[in-house]
Amino acid sequence: MIPVEVGKRFGVNLKRARKRRGISQDELAFTMGLHRTEASLLERGLRFPRIDTFVKLCDSLDAKPRELLRGIVWVRGDGSEPGAMRVIDDNAPPSAGEDSGAGR
Repeated sequence: MIPVEVGKRFGVNLKRARKRRGISQDELAFTMGLHRTEASLLERGLRFPRIDTFVKLCDSLDAKPRELLRGIVWVRGDGSEPGAMRVIDDNAPPSAGEDSGAGR
């Protein structure tokens, strides 16, 4: 299961990327073939995307994966505990390459 703070962080990153590209949540959902409720759940951090949806998000927003995963890391388990995703620095500013939306 994805920790709540990871979902929320992903949602913040997704909303920022969408707004930077100047498209509405409805437009993003339509482009991706999602119901607008699904797009809303992703943006509010109440749902984390499957890998195929994540790839579509990156393509639809012309975003690098790291832009949508900014501040989220995978912490390896120690053998007795499985690995997990974590939020590392909730207030970290986007890197210069992420702000520009340039290239992929």
